[in-house]
Amino acid sequence: MSRRLRDRILDPPEHVLAWALLAPALLLVLAVVAWPVARLFANSVMDVRLSQGLPVRFVGLDNYAAVLADPLFWRSVRNTMVIVIATVPGALVVGLALALLANLPFRTRGPIRLALLLPWATPLAFTGLIFAWFFHSEYGLVNDLLARVGAGPRIWFNSPGLTLAAICMATIWKTSSFMALILLAGLQTIPASLYEAAEVDGASRWTQFREITLPMLVPSMLVALIFRTLTAIQSFDIPVSMPGPGEETATLAMYIQQQAVDYLDLGYGSALAVFMFALSMAITSVYLRYVRGGGR
Repeated sequence: MSRRLRDRILDPPEHVLAWALLAPALLLVLAVVAWPVARLFANSVMDVRLSQGLPVRFVGLDNYAAVLADPLFWRSVRNTMVIVIATVPGALVVGLALALLANLPFRTRGPIRLALLLPWATPLAFTGLIFAWFFHSEYGLVNDLLARVGAGPRIWFNSPGLTLAAICMATIWKTSSFMALILLAGLQTIPASLYEAAEVDGASRWTQFREITLPMLVPSMLVALIFRTLTAIQSFDIPVSMPGPGEETATLAMYIQQQAVDYLDLGYGSALAVFMFALSMAITSVYLRYVRGGGR
């Protein structure tokens, strides 16, 4: 090996060194993201029905046309959007309240902040089972409380509306702690001097919250909303763990699982997943456009 080549290897140019350092991460992204997404799009234009033992054949956009004409698809999209619209703002409001509580200047903040981790650390399926017991028509805690106030019991899992309401309440309880942790981190970055100056100027606590806390928390809120919205679109564990009136309350993720796993129709299931992917990207682009616009 010549001295010049050895020096070039030991002291490479900056762009070569940059690509060499990025190569492992790029390969990992290609392996766990790009390749599965490419396979998803490829399967979505193919007829892949493993249960029938037929050879794979190219069908073009037939799967997409079938999805758009499928009433069960639109029903699952409607249920998914109900969960998104109900749980994302709900988790944000509850999470903000929990974050403000955990940020108060008292000595026992440690246990409160630790308690924020408990819902987040609880497995999703376990959360669904817990709330399925809470909303049980005979011995559930919710019906017991309703009976004590004279409201009468409800058969929660016999009605699509009540079932979705129970799913949304379970999801808000589960995900509000995640929102609270992100918002608590944002609260920690707000300088205390801003509140001290506002108090000197005679600003009330509500004015401080409206004029200082909320504007300073916008970046943290957007990050929390992006992650929470994406996970809400992919809702599966909690709805599938709670009994309900069959397909009436199925989410898009549940319908994809039914087609791809239960019926082994990978082509149609992949087309459904492409629609979920497009929906996620569309909503994320709205958030990112808001971020690039400076919150306007």
